[in-house]
Amino acid sequence: MKFRIKEDLKKKLMHPNAFTLYRVIAVPVLILLMLGDSFWNCFFAAVVFILASITDYLDGFLARKMGLVSNFGKMMDPLADKILISSAFIMLVSKGWVPDWMVCIIIGRELAVTGLRNLMTEHNDDVSASVVAKWKTGFQIAALIPLIYHYNFIGIDMAYIGNILIWIALVLTLVSGFDYFYKARKYFT
Repeated sequence: MKFRIKEDLKKKLMHPNAFTLYRVIAVPVLILLMLGDSFWNCFFAAVVFILASITDYLDGFLARKMGLVSNFGKMMDPLADKILISSAFIMLVSKGWVPDWMVCIIIGRELAVTGLRNLMTEHNDDVSASVVAKWKTGFQIAALIPLIYHYNFIGIDMAYIGNILIWIALVLTLVSGFDYFYKARKYFT
């Protein structure tokens, strides 16, 4: 009986949808850590963000490997990504560590594309992330890590690295957004 309970619990904790929920649960922790400006607050916030970002890879990998692709996962996975990334960007704006206009463009694109993806799903169109959209997410994550942990690391100015990466992320955000709008153009008439 005890062994069966442990196995059931392990299955539930390792389920792809659980990793999506871990990402959502990490958001309040990230926000609380980012409320402080100390070295340790920023360090642990970056660690939480990295771990939460890894769950984005794990949930998709496990869903495909275990054959557990679900409607919940299809809907919640991109939403969890947007909640995590948007929350981190908003906290950085509140500290004055990133330009607010950039974050408005990034979050605005995310909201607009989410709406388009929902519309396209209703018409059974392919809404899977394009290569550019995957690169966009990768560069947003890559920019956020050094921006959250903005201290020097082994002589490297992390804020400087983050600022370079956020410009690349911004360009990819715009390009991938235009790509989604182009794919959905038939719905605008």
